Amino acid sequence: MTVLDMRDVRKVYRSGDADIVALDHATLHVDHGEIVALLGPSGSGKTTLLSIAGGLLTPTEGTVEVGGHDISDYSAKQLTEFRRENVGFVFQSVNLVPFLNAEENLLVVDELGGGRGGRTAKGRARQLLDELGLGHRLRNLPAQLSGGERQRVAIGRALFNNPKLVLFDEPTSALDTKLGAQVMELIRSEMKARDTAAVIVTHDSRMTEYADRTVRIVDGRLAADGATPDTAAAAKA
Repeated sequence: MTVLDMRDVRKVYRSGDADIVALDHATLHVDHGEIVALLGPSGSGKTTLLSIAGGLLTPTEGTVEVGGHDISDYSAKQLTEFRRENVGFVFQSVNLVPFLNAEENLLVVDELGGGRGGRTAKGRARQLLDELGLGHRLRNLPAQLSGGERQRVAIGRALFNNPKLVLFDEPTSALDTKLGAQVMELIRSEMKARDTAAVIVTHDSRMTEYADRTVRIVDGRLAADGATPDTAAAAKA
């Protein structure tokens, strides 16, 4: 079953008298348990595509379905509720709350959803931190954790609500090669264990070996691995 179904999506920004095309008729499908690497240089449209897939941005044209929900025309309130229940995010900058410990950073998800961080939520947080090898660090603040450990906490937070889709924006950019490989191995094992779909944005081709499929993006246009956007467009013509 397809978890993410983006069809013919365009995103256009107005800059003065000019239109800036961030995404140019992008089509992408991601199935349950599938990990897709989105590879491209800075400014290619990777983060824009990720933001539209996760309901942080709305498309100018095209349709976006996640878990059977067509979110293309959702209001801001609907998108907030949708994200909370269906999508997990792991950002490049991690974005942990600095004055909350590892466990509390996960419990924020429950509280944002109207919960109170009760026994069930705490049990869920501790279970995830244990699975991620951080059971002994749940009382530590982000500043007391290594870069790899902070990234693991961010992954745990993204998984807290059992999302249908998890979106990763350059998850290894702040890590050295060894730690980056460890985090990618962890991401792969966690996604596969949960049969959760994932899109991983990266500019590092070494990270694509952990994905099931690689999609390249240049100037807002997508092409499957081994093709360029130009050759892909020619093949369709």
